[in-house]
Amino acid sequence: MRKIECPQCQTLIDVNEALYKQVESENQNQFLAQQKALEKEMGEKRVQYETRLKNLVQKEEALKQQEKEREAGFEDAVKRASALALQDERAKIMEEARKNAFLEERKRVEWMQKELEEKSKQVQELHQKEAEIERLKREKNEMESELKAEHEKKLNDKLVLEREKIEKALHEKNELQLRQKEEQLERLRNELKNAHRKAELGSQQLQGEVQELAIEEFLIQKFPLDCIEEIKKGQRGGDCIQVVHTREFQNCGKIYYESKRTKEFQKAWVEKLKSGMREVGADVGVIVSEALPKEMERMGLFEGVWVCSFEEFKGLSAALREGVIQVSLAKRSQENKGDKMDLLYRYLTSPEFSMQVGAIIEAFEQLKADLESEKRAMARIWKSREKQIEKVFDSTIGMYGSIKGIAGNAIGPVKALELGYDGGLGD
Repeated sequence: MRKIECPQCQTLIDVNEALYKQVESENQNQFLAQQKALEKEMGEKRVQYETRLKNLVQKEEALKQQEKEREAGFEDAVKRASALALQDERAKIMEEARKNAFLEERKRVEWMQKELEEKSKQVQELHQKEAEIERLKREKNEMESELKAEHEKKLNDKLVLEREKIEKALHEKNELQLRQKEEQLERLRNELKNAHRKAELGSQQLQGEVQELAIEEFLIQKFPLDCIEEIKKGQRGGDCIQVVHTREFQNCGKIYYESKRTKEFQKAWVEKLKSGMREVGADVGVIVSEALPKEMERMGLFEGVWVCSFEEFKGLSAALREGVIQVSLAKRSQENKGDKMDLLYRYLTSPEFSMQVGAIIEAFEQLKADLESEKRAMARIWKSREKQIEKVFDSTIGMYGSIKGIAGNAIGPVKALELGYDGGLGD
């Protein structure tokens, strides 16, 4: 569909509809003109037919009159002529008159037949034009339906745009208040970050003790059958020892843990941990550290001991414990067939065990990522609801202030809306 703009009034004109109306008007006018011309021509032909018929009647009467006159003129001759000669003459005259009348009538009938065929063709053409007009009407109705549907679509699009404009206007109206709230929240966040930073810088030893306690509490809760032995402060070595027990067997092995919360990893920790392992007879050593060796991007074996972060420790501890149990069971089934320490060391430092631990940690990290994603989604929902509640509360305060300004003391006080109230929305 094409539209052009009127140069006089700047109105948009549908070219297709204008052309359609012009063609329809021209066809209808042409049809009416042809119909009138045909009716006029048929009227004229009818008059001609009637005139010719009247002439034929007059000719016939004239022939009869001539015959009478001829009969009267030849009366004497007829009287004198024999009856046979008169009859022959009359017969010839009548025969000739009949032939002339028959030929003239046949010509008239042929001419009328020809005229009838021409009129039939014209009527057929008129029917074709009527069919064309009906087709144009159907096309017009279809175009009107399409235009109506397009108009409704444009109206819906316009309503959507208007709704978006209204929402944008409302958003801009409350933008200043939202920015003020965001600035307050940002200021509180900065203060909280500063407090965390001061706390982190305040006591490195306290930070380490917190992680040590977290490791011990996790092991106690996660593995209630095991014995978690804390290494007292001041003693040389790690922080705690996990003595692995099962329901069937006691003392399947020992896992030696040391907690570190410093910015850089020190290789001296490894030798120190190995020395402590030898003293207590531990089978596996683990360093739980925020900083990893430069050679490592994630947890793994480093010079014979496991190094991991606190989050990785949760999955690694279960894998190492299971490995210790499996080695102990193998050892019990093969008494006096090998050195226990050597068998345990070779298994726990094998690629197979490392791959198994990696798979366990990957599954654990995926679960953690899903949990963090759910926490972020809930945080967004809570943030949105918090803003909605603040918006409703601010609107209520504004409405209460307006009514209070009009009615004065006639409006009773609302404690939750009074200045200085800090009891929360639920009080």
